[in-house]
Amino acid sequence: MNPKTRGYLFAFLAICIFAAQDAITKYLGDRYPALFITMIRFWAFALFVFLFAASSPGGIRRAVVTRRPWLQIVRGILLVVEIVIIVFAYVHAGLAMSQSIFQATPLIVTILSIPLLGETVGWRRGAAVVVGLIGVLVIINPVDIHFDMSLLLPLAAAVLFALYSIATRAVSREDSAVTSLFYAGVAGAVTISLIGPFYWVEVEPADWFALAALCVCGTLSHYFLIKAYGLLQAAEVQPVTYFQLVLNIIIAVTLFGENVTINMIIGALIVVGAGLFTVWREHQLAKR
Repeated sequence: MNPKTRGYLFAFLAICIFAAQDAITKYLGDRYPALFITMIRFWAFALFVFLFAASSPGGIRRAVVTRRPWLQIVRGILLVVEIVIIVFAYVHAGLAMSQSIFQATPLIVTILSIPLLGETVGWRRGAAVVVGLIGVLVIINPVDIHFDMSLLLPLAAAVLFALYSIATRAVSREDSAVTSLFYAGVAGAVTISLIGPFYWVEVEPADWFALAALCVCGTLSHYFLIKAYGLLQAAEVQPVTYFQLVLNIIIAVTLFGENVTINMIIGALIVVGAGLFTVWREHQLAKR
């Protein structure tokens, strides 16, 4: 198996596990506080990044060295807040709807990269962003009398994850990927541990398996994604990630009985198409 094929296999495995992780999160989010679930998840994630950093060249001592400590810490805080909000979104807006809106993240990254990173966005990517945002409006359908404010939750999560991605781009100019992963896990775990214990609840014996599965999925998904990025370029991995939307919609309909409307399907196709074009265009500009 050549490196490219292995890279796509790792990316596909990561996306499938991410979809399973979302399903478990939705299941647990209907039963337990979002902060409690996120805290347990980040404890497992922090353990993973500790072990991953320890096994990397230079070990923990090298992983903690950063030239942008405050920005690294902010990244961890952004990530943990985003996950808390997306858990709320899965519960109140639904898994399918939330994931459809969340696909706008690459478009939001493109917008924010202009003021925050000083990047230049040409008319082609600018047009793709406008089209993608129209797709989000189609999904949300704000003119419908059934419009629910809870639909703003996945949009807020997308903005936070876009800010996290922008911060990751900024620190990657000076810090290694191992350092960035280490701070995302540790800073996030510390942040949620300051609040999460106040929401500690007794877990039903049958749900401990789901919590354990959530932690395992969180670890394996990140591991396979790291392996994929080690063999593929970001522009090659991104199209595979959109398959998660298909899996999440199937899970939402079959396991949770959610309804998928025609405006959700049309809007999601518009957003995904615009996102794919944006990623492809960035890749072409980078090659030049």
